[in-house]
Amino acid sequence: MPKDFLSAADLDAAAWRRMLALARELRGDGDRRDLAGRTLAMIFEKPSLRTRVTFELAIAQLGGRAVHLAGGEIGLGSRESTADVARNLERWVDAIAARTVSDATVRELAANCRIPVVNALTDREHPCQAAADFLTILDRRGSLDGLRLAWVGDGNNVCHSLILAAARLGVGVRVAAPRGYEPDPAVLAGAERIAEPGYSAVVVREPADAVAGAHAVYTDVWTSMGQEAEAEARRRAFEGYRLDAALLARAEPDALVMHCLPAHRGEEITAEVLDGPQSAVFDQAENRLHAQKALLLLLLGPEDGARGPT
Repeated sequence: MPKDFLSAADLDAAAWRRMLALARELRGDGDRRDLAGRTLAMIFEKPSLRTRVTFELAIAQLGGRAVHLAGGEIGLGSRESTADVARNLERWVDAIAARTVSDATVRELAANCRIPVVNALTDREHPCQAAADFLTILDRRGSLDGLRLAWVGDGNNVCHSLILAAARLGVGVRVAAPRGYEPDPAVLAGAERIAEPGYSAVVVREPADAVAGAHAVYTDVWTSMGQEAEAEARRRAFEGYRLDAALLARAEPDALVMHCLPAHRGEEITAEVLDGPQSAVFDQAENRLHAQKALLLLLLGPEDGARGPT
């Protein structure tokens, strides 16, 4: 395992498969002591439901504890430099999970401390979500072999992490996005460099072209946190990208419906699809807990525990 989990690309194929296998083993095992005495600092510059709750429960169910730090309380880069925050925290805690406005901030934290730092969402990636997503698909399908994953909507941070994880896991991805909202070309190029056999990524304009024959169809909000001023322009740009029953019918008959939540029913996805029998969205939410338990064990467990302070 690497020291940090800042990007879905940070884990190689073996580490990804190891984490997913461990997450499945840990499911339902809520009273372990593997990380007894360990502490996770959680820095959140943006709101959180799933990430905060599941990280707090993950460390607790492994015998450790969490300390929550709201962005306004510590003032990363304003009240105190990000580097100095990192240097302080490494003296007290064993790992940091950080949800920051900028990807550069979480990377600066990691560069200035000896303890593991986990990206709990930035403007560029959301790798913990990708871990839960592939765990969900693995649970439902039994295998990732031959998987065809469709993404419909904004080529955002969640999309970036899915693409990079797909490259490591040998999964094919097709993204439908309006012009100007495609995934970052640098992410696509990076995925190609690390790709395992079976990976492919195609960016198209028409949602129907992405969804045709897919085993899983994924969408996300059209306007992410911090983009509220763009909301009206985005609604116009994404008007033809709603995941509804007609679009879903172009996928495989048993295709999974996926969404990282929160969802805006009637905007990027209809209630009929989100709440329908093919929906896996609440399994994804549950699997945040199991995937993050596995991640924390791999970063802080017996093999790697010497990194953190005693």
